[in-house]
Amino acid sequence: MLTRRHLFAVSSALAVAPTVRAFADPAAAAAPGPILVTIFLRGGMDSLGVVAPVDDHNYVADRPPEMRLLADGDKPALRLDGGPAGLDFRLHPEMGVLRDLYQARRVALVHASGLANGTRSHFEAQELIERGLSGSDETAHTSGGWMARWLAASGGADAPAFAAIPGVPEELAAHADTICAADLRYGMNLPGGKQAAAVLKHLYAGNSPVDHAGRRTLQGIALIDGEMRQPGGKVAPYHPAGGASYEDTEIGRALLAVARVIRMDVGIRAFAVDMGGWDTHENQPGRLANLAGQLSRALGAFHTDLHDHLDRIVLVAMSEFGRRLRSNKSNGTDHGHAGVTIVSAPRIVGGRIHGSWPGLSSEQLDNAVDLAMTTDIRSILAELMVGSLATPGAVGAAFPRFTPRKVGLFA
Repeated sequence: MLTRRHLFAVSSALAVAPTVRAFADPAAAAAPGPILVTIFLRGGMDSLGVVAPVDDHNYVADRPPEMRLLADGDKPALRLDGGPAGLDFRLHPEMGVLRDLYQARRVALVHASGLANGTRSHFEAQELIERGLSGSDETAHTSGGWMARWLAASGGADAPAFAAIPGVPEELAAHADTICAADLRYGMNLPGGKQAAAVLKHLYAGNSPVDHAGRRTLQGIALIDGEMRQPGGKVAPYHPAGGASYEDTEIGRALLAVARVIRMDVGIRAFAVDMGGWDTHENQPGRLANLAGQLSRALGAFHTDLHDHLDRIVLVAMSEFGRRLRSNKSNGTDHGHAGVTIVSAPRIVGGRIHGSWPGLSSEQLDNAVDLAMTTDIRSILAELMVGSLATPGAVGAAFPRFTPRKVGLFA
């Protein structure tokens, strides 16, 4: 629900942007090309509870059976081919749909990935990843988020972006035209309908930066909402293709909204999605199973629904950090370092676990407690920019003062 107060807040935020574009002219915004979708798994997903070598003796010794993936039992973890040699890597048993995508070579995993910075603060780690930086000292002289800089450097500065969350995420900070809507099932109209829109349009009829920002906000709402309305004014139901079914969960609603906007074909190339709840300090087994299943099924529905668009879609799911190897006394895990990144993109070497596996012995762990980081998330994103996104010239702008290393996502 967008109130006038919210509109003022959004307009004020957009007013800092240097450009003004007419949302109402989709043809002007249309920029055929690859589409980037990022999913931020907020809270710190326990990568060793999602993808792990079940036969590693350190893994077995440091976690009780209920806190680790198992090779046998009532719900054995799902075997993954293409992992580091000599280890039996498996996927959480609730992620069968993701395993199907992996086996179909549509999805690749990059383990031991994350920030070079060893912070265990949610807020700092999330900001650094979304800003595309390695240290907080860089934020003062680096404008905006990495996705906003990628858009600007690849010719999309004037194109709208879409965030399936209530507000503009840091990765799109400083991008002038980001449309935010966590749920599109009931449209994106203002409370009060056309009458309220007319009043607000009159309110922002001036020539100040706030007036321009207010009109852009209204135009962004109209751009999305207008594509969803039937002649009588009702929101048209969305029918996913291929028999796909999105669950009524945070990630299900968000990816449904993204899929619907992609099918509108209004020139949006950048999408941001959030999925919270991964901060599992206590009672992790049931909570992690629930979250892992929701994520897996939502990714499956999205790929089925947009099967005819997959040659253009790059999707990356990441978390701010992983969690400790050793579980705590509350049947949970505390903040760790490296995690796992899920990648889906055209032409990638799918069905493989990429990156260098550091091992789980005490001397191989970060600070003797956490999975060590061997692949910087920025290297993953940079490799996608060079490959499937076909925007190699944008890497330096997206990640200033950073030299990417080869990940091997492309043959």
